[in-house]
Amino acid sequence: MRILERFYFPFFMALFMSGLMSLQLLIIANGLSNDLLLSWINTWPKAFIVALPSAILITPLISKTCEFLKVKSQAGSVAGDSDE
Repeated sequence: MRILERFYFPFFMALFMSGLMSLQLLIIANGLSNDLLLSWINTWPKAFIVALPSAILITPLISKTCEFLKVKSQAGSVAGDSDE
């Protein structure tokens, strides 16, 4: 079960981001047309196929980067406190 937990966040992030971005790009490209919903339903899965593997691969890198920046920020604030 622990292995599946690594995929929850990337799955839902990819699902919502691909949906929002595909809708926004369709509106920009075609405007609010009559077939917007149909076009979106056809486009969203294609965007999700790219978004999910990307999110799975990128999430650990982003987590490590954020942890690094958090440690650096905490170290900087401690050092900055002593300068005052």
